[in-house]
Amino acid sequence: MPQQPDAQARYSRYAVFVDVVEEGSFTKVANRIGYTQSAVSQTVKALERELGCTLVERGRDGVTLTKDGQQFMPYLQAVARDERALAEKQREVQGLGRASITIGTFTSVSRNLLPRPMLDFRRLYPSVRFNLRQSEYTSIAEWVRTGECDLGFTNLADAESAGLESHSFGPDRMMAVVPPENPLAKKDELTLADLATQPFILLDEGRESVTLHAFEQAGLSPRVCYEVTDDYSILAMVRQGLGVTILYEMMLVGFESGVVVRPIREEPRRTITLGWRNSATLPLAARRFAEYLISELG
Repeated sequence: MPQQPDAQARYSRYAVFVDVVEEGSFTKVANRIGYTQSAVSQTVKALERELGCTLVERGRDGVTLTKDGQQFMPYLQAVARDERALAEKQREVQGLGRASITIGTFTSVSRNLLPRPMLDFRRLYPSVRFNLRQSEYTSIAEWVRTGECDLGFTNLADAESAGLESHSFGPDRMMAVVPPENPLAKKDELTLADLATQPFILLDEGRESVTLHAFEQAGLSPRVCYEVTDDYSILAMVRQGLGVTILYEMMLVGFESGVVVRPIREEPRRTITLGWRNSATLPLAARRFAEYLISELG
């Protein structure tokens, strides 16, 4: 049996002709694809005019190829097969079938912002695959700029430096995190000056460090003893008494055990920004997901 085209497909004369020969009947093909028998016959005749020869003969045994038809048949089958593959790819892209979306992100976003939207999006497009790559803002913005990632969560400054198109979400404030035995844990609110007196564990945020910028704006220099990219490693280090730190409120939710979290009077904060290289060339799946994120998260 010949491969049946999708019911929504538009049938080219090549596909119709191949089906007629493989079915051996104009009537069967007409019934299957919803054409009249006359329309199928006219389609085959149009192809014969195009090629300048008679391709099929009708007889008691149905439709058979002429000698010319036998010579053309492999080529017409190849054209029909390629047309069907092209139509399938078009449907796949439009339906986001088997599409892959690569997103540059950091811990608090991948843990708090992305799970629900990814789940909901895959309910709409079950074949979509997400690839998450974690790093700091500058590297993520560069990955998007070079095309290694379709989308990237970064900060506004790095998105602009990389020349990305972007959308910014709400601010995420930073909180002081200190060991329970540290004297600062007794205070209800801390200042940057308080934190500058302690061994400091710096979150590596790339070129644009919100933490260091906040200290600089206050005319202070923290005693940086450690610089770490992973938020959870920093929390473990604070629990073990290696120093104090500043981490984002979004990341800390549910991970306050074994440490003391306090607000900072100066309220340093970042603006979480979603960046992409070019709307016009962004893959369809990534563009749809970006639109979905923006509509859901604001």
